[in-house]
Amino acid sequence: MPTFKCLIIEDEPIAARVLGRFIEPLEQLELVATCHHALAGLDVLQKHPIDLLFLDIKMPQLSGIELLRILKKVPKVIITTAYADYALEGYELNIVDYLLKPIAEARFMKAVSKALQQIPLPVTPTFDYTTPYIYLKADKKMVQVFLQDILYLESMGNYVKVYTTDKMIVTYQTLQFFENHLPVESFLRIHRSYLVSVNKIEAYSAAFVELPAQLKLPIGQNYKSGVIQFLAKEA
Repeated sequence: MPTFKCLIIEDEPIAARVLGRFIEPLEQLELVATCHHALAGLDVLQKHPIDLLFLDIKMPQLSGIELLRILKKVPKVIITTAYADYALEGYELNIVDYLLKPIAEARFMKAVSKALQQIPLPVTPTFDYTTPYIYLKADKKMVQVFLQDILYLESMGNYVKVYTTDKMIVTYQTLQFFENHLPVESFLRIHRSYLVSVNKIEAYSAAFVELPAQLKLPIGQNYKSGVIQFLAKEA
């Protein structure tokens, strides 16, 4: 089940806490931040990929509607406001839903369900073991990566950084997915955050593995026994 990143921009602390409480038990939503004015929210939107935005309208300095008009890339938006007279303007901006305060949990869930149906699912990497490469979705295109060029993969929550001999690619996927699908004889999980190409390991100890250019990655305590056993077998 994919997880979607969401953001709350709400200047009323009580309303923000209510939204956060509604979001917390939902496995499909990960709350990245709660901002109490639009400028702070704009900063988050510029630094993090957000799939779903819960947005108040009447806020100091910059209104929710004004924020939407200046965004280059607008996520799916659920308006949360005490003012019904903004509904028409909101829908003109392709808002998913419009929630009036105080927001009932059942009504909130209905709006979230509607939004999740509209958010595109992450593209699954293409794995074909008859060929020596995979395709990864990055920067709105599919990028070819040769397995022999991969040094290691680093988890960033719902994103993974794939480091090769000449570049780094960020793709929307989990490290667990790659661990389950890449050849087990060629890639080794050494840490909750790292999956390493076995052929690229130049040295190792009980605490780390060393890759080309003297790059050292830590071996996690929970992975140590399995890693040492695997590498000793390969030696």
